[in-house]
Amino acid sequence: MSIEKSILIELERETRNTGRILERITDEHLDWRPHEKSRSLGELAAHIVELHNWVSKALSKDVFDFNTDYQPLKINAIEELKGILAKGLIANQEMIEQLPEEYWLKEWVLKAGDYEMARMPKVGAVRYIITNHLIHHRGQLTVYLRLLNIPVPGLYGPSADE
Repeated sequence: MSIEKSILIELERETRNTGRILERITDEHLDWRPHEKSRSLGELAAHIVELHNWVSKALSKDVFDFNTDYQPLKINAIEELKGILAKGLIANQEMIEQLPEEYWLKEWVLKAGDYEMARMPKVGAVRYIITNHLIHHRGQLTVYLRLLNIPVPGLYGPSADE
């Protein structure tokens, strides 16, 4: 299996899992936060969606600088977030399908100004910086659902609510 095909399979499945969680959230939940130091549910959900979209937005560059290339995603409604997730999957798929396999072996750098946070092949950034990161935050989001007594969907098998 090619690198591109494996990335596409994982992106499609993880996007579907994120979509299953977004289906459970309503606009009334967006401002809720479990603790004063925590992100609101809307901020956390938006961060997860923006991470999905980093494949086409951040990995299209060889260097991604938080100081100049990043603007946190801000949303006002859950439907807006669902639309961004769906459009992002299409953009990710289109980008991946047009690139040669060697592209994924090119070095990618994540930095904030002069501070270098990570340096790795783009294929590693898909896994480490994007996918693992969004799965971590999506796990946090399922805890938010549990605390709000919203049934948690099974993501990699049934949940206690299914």
